[in-house]
Amino acid sequence: MKRRVVVTGLGAVTGLSCQVEDLWKRICAGESGVGPITLWDVANYKVKFAGEVRNWSTDAYISPKDAKRIDRFTQFALVAAIDAVRDSGLDFIKEDAYRCGVILGSGIGGLNEIEEQHTRLMEKGPDRVSAFTIPKLMVNAAAGHVSIQYGLRGPSAAVATACASAANGIGEAFKAIQYDNADIMVTGGTEAALTQMGISGFANMRALSERNDAPTKASRPWDRDRDGFVLSEGAGLLVLEELEHAKARGAKIYAELLGYGVSSDGGHITQPDEEGKGAAKSMALALRDAKLNPDQIGYINAHGTSTPLGDKAETAAIKTIFTEHAKKVSISSTKSQLGHLLGASGGVELVLSVLAIRDNLIPPTINLDSPDEGCDLDYTPNKAKEKKVDIIMSNSFGFGGHNASLIAGRLK
Repeated sequence: MKRRVVVTGLGAVTGLSCQVEDLWKRICAGESGVGPITLWDVANYKVKFAGEVRNWSTDAYISPKDAKRIDRFTQFALVAAIDAVRDSGLDFIKEDAYRCGVILGSGIGGLNEIEEQHTRLMEKGPDRVSAFTIPKLMVNAAAGHVSIQYGLRGPSAAVATACASAANGIGEAFKAIQYDNADIMVTGGTEAALTQMGISGFANMRALSERNDAPTKASRPWDRDRDGFVLSEGAGLLVLEELEHAKARGAKIYAELLGYGVSSDGGHITQPDEEGKGAAKSMALALRDAKLNPDQIGYINAHGTSTPLGDKAETAAIKTIFTEHAKKVSISSTKSQLGHLLGASGGVELVLSVLAIRDNLIPPTINLDSPDEGCDLDYTPNKAKEKKVDIIMSNSFGFGGHNASLIAGRLK
């Protein structure tokens, strides 16, 4: 028999806020975390704005010496993990370390370190490349450092499925507890691909919005004037726990994880299936895993990246699975406010989704002024909506055709 899994801790790092409750408040108020890039001089770049984590410091969490030895994406993960664990009230000293693990997603890993060390190699020669290069850039570094932070010796892994990475990581952590391989899992995703190479690569493949004159208006899912996504960075982490274990220690429980579905488009390396067949399959499998009917879902936190093809494909997928209920379910894309955190997006979005359950509040899709043809569902345009929400679905779809859907609900 599958064991029940609940969410007991939340942590997030984003360009809008690095504190979960403040982030939620600002999201529901319709604020944007998108603005001019300050990390380097962008004068010669096509895209000059992003969801940058500004004034970043790890001083309140880890020592300056330790911070220098890890890439920015691992710094984000550690800070979000520490906040999530504090929020959960867990004391890992009292736990069996072999029953506690970490699974984190990241689409790209240590791109900052790759760029920095490549420059050093070209300018100063091979002997000047840092000995910390490989431990800093590897995609599993974040999961490794979170495990080390708490001495966790249970399941530990990294997932790299582009923009589905965090959702896949959460799904695998969910299964680890369900099938009695762990009692507690720290999970989610982290990304710091907002670099000169990152912004240039995405811009040159024409994936990014070029609305440099109005950055806060650039991410506009389902709007007919959308012109691409906004590159962002950050992390979203959750503490998952077996229900009886959480109850025994009197834990605060945000929600119960109910289902996880995963599929692949098997079609194109960057473009989604136009009919959203792969996305529809991941949603259908999540519903089957949760033993739920489509009309039981009250809110969908959509992938909703603000790309011409992706938004239409996801809308088509929702219509396929939800049929008549598609017009009734509340949908929104918090990427309209945060931009696209790539491999971290599914983590941040699940954090926000469980808060929607807690507060019975649907966050808005800002900048949705004129819905595109065929984009005719309830996307909660521009203003948050009060609504009783018992069960949510969170979708994440990535380059390579990776699709992941998660379902969570109010604990009963």
